[in-house]
Amino acid sequence: MNIDRIEFMAWMERIMTRFDILHEKINKKQNELSSIDGEQLLDNQDVLQMLKISSRSLQRYRSDKKLPYYTISGKLYYKLSDVHQLIRDSFNS
Repeated sequence: MNIDRIEFMAWMERIMTRFDILHEKINKKQNELSSIDGEQLLDNQDVLQMLKISSRSLQRYRSDKKLPYYTISGKLYYKLSDVHQLIRDSFNS
C-alpha cells in the first residue's frame, strides 16, 4: 500500500491538531484541580522551591501553625496567598 506524501502530511496535520486540542484540555483540567475557590494551590515541592527551604523547615512551619495547609487525597497543598502571607510576616518580624 502506497501513501503519497501529500496525503501523509494531511493525516499528520490532523493528528497534530488533535494533540493540540487534547493538550489544551489537559492543561485546563490541571488548572481546575490545582485551585480551590479560584486560588492557586501549591504542593510541597512548589513551596520548597519558592521559599528555598528544606522539607524539615516546611514541616516546622506547618507544626507551628505559621503556614496553613490542606490535605487532599493524602497530599499536602498550600494556598499561594498563605505562602505570600508567610513571607510578609517573616519580613515584619
